[in-house]
Amino acid sequence: MAIISCAAVAEARAETVSEALVRAYQSNPALNSERARQRATDENVPQAMAGYRPQINATLGYGLQAVRNLMVDNTIQGATLKPWTIGLTVTQTLYNGNRTANSVRVAEFQVKSGREALRNVGQGVLLDAVIAYTNVLANQSLVEAQRANVASLKETLDVAQKRLNAGDVTPTDTSQAQARLARGQADLNAAEVALAVSQATYTQVVGNPPSRLSPAQPIDRLLPRRQEEAVTMAYSQHPAVLAAGFDVDVASTSIKVAESSLLPTITLQGSASKSSQNDPTLGTYGTDQASIVGQLNAPIYDGGLAASQTRQAKQLSTQSRMVFELARNQARTAAVGAWVSNEGAKTAVRASETEVEAAAVALRGIQRENAGGQRTIVEVLNAQQDLINAKARLIGAQRDRVIASYSLLSTVGRLDVQTLGLKTPDYLPEVHYQQVRDAWHGLRTPSGQ
Repeated sequence: MAIISCAAVAEARAETVSEALVRAYQSNPALNSERARQRATDENVPQAMAGYRPQINATLGYGLQAVRNLMVDNTIQGATLKPWTIGLTVTQTLYNGNRTANSVRVAEFQVKSGREALRNVGQGVLLDAVIAYTNVLANQSLVEAQRANVASLKETLDVAQKRLNAGDVTPTDTSQAQARLARGQADLNAAEVALAVSQATYTQVVGNPPSRLSPAQPIDRLLPRRQEEAVTMAYSQHPAVLAAGFDVDVASTSIKVAESSLLPTITLQGSASKSSQNDPTLGTYGTDQASIVGQLNAPIYDGGLAASQTRQAKQLSTQSRMVFELARNQARTAAVGAWVSNEGAKTAVRASETEVEAAAVALRGIQRENAGGQRTIVEVLNAQQDLINAKARLIGAQRDRVIASYSLLSTVGRLDVQTLGLKTPDYLPEVHYQQVRDAWHGLRTPSGQ
C-alpha cells in the first residue's frame, strides 16, 4: 500500500518550469554541440604553445642496394649492400618575431570569446525552453476554454431548440446558435492543433514530452529595477557584447602575428645519426655523425605576401571594432525593447483580467434577461463569444508576461543556472581548458565536465 501511495503521489506531481530548464540545460543538442565546439576551440592554445617546444624527429631506413662501379683503371668493382640508417633530430626555435607569443595570445582571446558565445547559446536555449513551456501551458488552457465554450454553445442550442418547439423563438435564432456552435468547434480544433505543435516543440527543446505542467510565474525579483539599469547591465554583461570585445582583441593581436613574417627567425638544431653500408663508392663501411647548428633566416622579399597579410589583418581589426559597436547598440535596443515589453505585459494582464470579469458578468446578465424575454439568442451568443475572446486574450497575456520577464533577464546577460538557482551542476568550460592547455602529448579527449 505504501508503494502504491508513493507512486500515486509521484504521478500526480506536476513538472515545474525549473525542472524543464534543468533538462534543457543538460540534454539540449544545440547547447551540447556548442560545448563541443568550445572544447575544440580550447585546443587552439596548446597548438599555439607548441611553438615554444622542441620538435623531435627520428628516422630509420633499411634496404638493399646493388652497386657496380667502374674504376679509373677500367676495373669493375661491384657489391650488394644492405644500407641502414638511424638518426635523431631536435629543432628548437629561439626567435620567430614573437609569432609564437602572439599566436598564444590570439588563441587565448579566441577561447574567451568562445566562452561568451557558449553562454549566449545557453541563454537562448533556456529562453527557448521557457517559451516552449509557457506555450504548452497556454495552449492547454485555451483548449480547456474552447471545450467549455463548445459545451456552453451546445447548451444554448438545446435551449433555443426547445424554445423553437414552444414557439418562443424563430428558426433564425436556432440557425445562428448552430452556426456559433460550428465556429466554436472549429476554434477548438485549431486550439488542439496548436497544442500538439507546442508539445512537439517542447519535446525538441527540453528533451522529453510534456507531462502535467505547473503554472509558470514571472521572475520579477531577478530583474533590474529601472530601464537605465537594464541598459547598463546589457552593455557590460551581455555575452554577445563581451564576445565581440574579445574578437577585437583577437583581430588586434593577429596584426602582430602577420607582422612577424617580416622578421628574422633563429633556430637551433641538433642531430645524431648512425649509418652502415650507405656509401655507393664502397669506400666507407659505416658513418657516425653528430651536429649542432644554429640558423638565422631573414626574409628579404616574398612577393608582397606578408605585407598583404598585414594590411588584411588591419582591415579585419577595423571590422571587428565596428562589429563590437554594433553588438553594443543591439544590446541597448534589445534591453529597451525587453523592458518596455515586460512593462506592457503587466498592463495587458491587468486589463485582460478586468475584461474577463466584466465579460463573465455581462454574459450572466444577458442570459437572465434572455430567459425573461428581454434579450435575444444572438445577444447571448455575442456575449459568449466576447467572453471566450477575453479568456483567450488573458491566456495570451499571462504567457507573454512570463516570457517577457525571462527575455528581459536574457537581454541583460543573466539568464543562467546561477541566477535562476537551478538544481543542476553548472557546465564550466574552464575545466576542459585547464585539462588541455599544458598537454604535451596524448590523444585521449577529456570530458571537460
